[in-house]
Amino acid sequence: MLIVVHVRPNASREEVGGEYDGALVVRVCEPPEDGKATHAVLRLLSHALGVPRRCVTLEHGATSRRKRVRITVEEGLEEVLRQRYEALCSRK
Repeated sequence: MLIVVHVRPNASREEVGGEYDGALVVRVCEPPEDGKATHAVLRLLSHALGVPRRCVTLEHGATSRRKRVRITVEEGLEEVLRQRYEALCSRK
């Protein structure tokens, strides 16, 4: 599954949820330097979606607020992952 996220670094708290311009919003406390925010985004996404960290990889956008992330799961679990993703997008 390929998803697009909009990162908000230097947030007061870490949070996944909501949509901005068609992308899932991920707020992280880390600053956008030396890949710290990107690593925090991948860690937070894996936790929020309930998948191991090794299943979450950055496809594009290492230095951008808008990132494309690939989530790989075992066959048959794609629908569960899609439902979790949609639930996160619908949060405010």
